[in-house]
This record gives sequence, C-alpha cells and structure tokens, in this order.
Amino acid sequence: MLTVEKSGPIAIVTLNRPEAMNALSKALRAMLHTVMFELDADPAISVVVLTGAGEKAFTAGLDLKELGSDPRAMSAANDQGAETNPVKAIELCRKPVIGAINGVAITGGFELALACDVLIASENARFADTHARVGIMPGWGLSQKLSRLIGIYRAKELSLTGNFIDATTAAEWGLVNRVVPAAELMPTALKLAADMASIPVETLSFYKSLIDDGFDRSFRKGLEIEHERSSAHNRKVTPAAVEARRAQIQARGRSQ
Repeated sequence: MLTVEKSGPIAIVTLNRPEAMNALSKALRAMLHTVMFELDADPAISVVVLTGAGEKAFTAGLDLKELGSDPRAMSAANDQGAETNPVKAIELCRKPVIGAINGVAITGGFELALACDVLIASENARFADTHARVGIMPGWGLSQKLSRLIGIYRAKELSLTGNFIDATTAAEWGLVNRVVPAAELMPTALKLAADMASIPVETLSFYKSLIDDGFDRSFRKGLEIEHERSSAHNRKVTPAAVEARRAQIQARGRSQ
C-alpha cells in the first residue's frame, strides 16, 4: 500500500495502490503520516521523493468507494490532523519533498501534489479539481492555495469546470517546475534530490521554513521574518565556515 526505499540521504515514498489509482484510503493516509513522521526524524535522510505506483495515477484523491460505503468517512475531507490529512503529513515534514507526478493527480490527489515543495511531472501527468463534480468542497486547502499559485482566474476555470489540464499546460501556468518523458521522471527527481542533499539537512530545513513561513504572510511581514531569522543565523557563521563552503561552491561550479 505504501513503499519506502532509502538511497543514501534520499527516501523514495511510493503510494502503492495502482489497482485503485493509488486512492487515499484511510489506511493509506495513516501509513503516509507514520512514514513522513519517521523520515522527518531520521537524521540520515535529507530529501524525500513522493510518487505513485504505475503510470496511470499519482493519486486519484480520497477513495470514493470508501466515502460511498461509510457515512463516517466523509469527515476525512475536512480532517486537519496529520494522521488523517495527507496534505498536513507532507507539509509538516521539515525536509524538502519532491513530488514526482507520474499520472493523474485528481482532487485530493491534486491537493497532495501541491503540498510538495517541488513538482516534476511526467508527460503522462494531468491535474483536475473535481470537488464540485463530486459534490463536496475542498477541506485540505485547495480553494485558497490554487488561486495563490496560478492566479484566481485560472483557479476558477479549473475548479468550476472540473476539467483536466495536461502536464505542459501545468508547467506553463506555474503549477509544476518542469515536464519530462515518463522514463526520465524518477532519474530527474532523484538528480534534483541529490543536488539538494549535497547541502546540510539543517540548512535545507531552515531555508524551507523561511520560505514557507514568509509566503504565508504579507510581503512586508515576510521580509521581517527573513531579517529576524537570518540575522540570528548569520551571527553564528564563522569566516572559516564561509571559506570552506566557497571552495566547495567553486569546485561544483567547475563540474557543472
């Protein structure tokens, strides 16, 4: 249902229900929370890559069969605890999470994709917000996050039609970082993860929180947060440490 593969400082987490388009059942959501909590606490892991099994779906979102058979299951659409809300499980990870979107990301699956820090999409990837067509409203942040990412007009087009957009359009609209052939999806995501993992994990986590916490607020408040935190951090940086990093950067620049 969920697999974890560790390769040095990189962990690959795969939603593994291909027969159900990797739908987010209650059991899968609980497993995702457990795994992300463990990886967040693992000092040997710096970066997480999240993907889906197969080529058809990243995830189709909440398991509609489960929702249709259990009157209590509908509450999952509004759960805020990370144990049952997979978006929270991803967002609470202090380490970078790269979404490798291998197929469709629909409704709750769309929300899960947008919880990642960076998105690499296969040419097979497609995105859709079908909340309105299912007759439910988003409770994991999509109605607010999507308009902030791609603009209110495009967000309304997607959410008020339930139409799909392909990977190329998603890249043009700024929803994903880049689109690659299906065979190159994981190699590309892992190469990016390796680039991130070459930076100390404490620095990655600090910078990620600096970006996220500022983005949640006004531009002015974000600048205040940056000044406060960077001032406290930079006072601890020694000239010797800067010199050591400078040499590493120069060596890396020559090799790229």
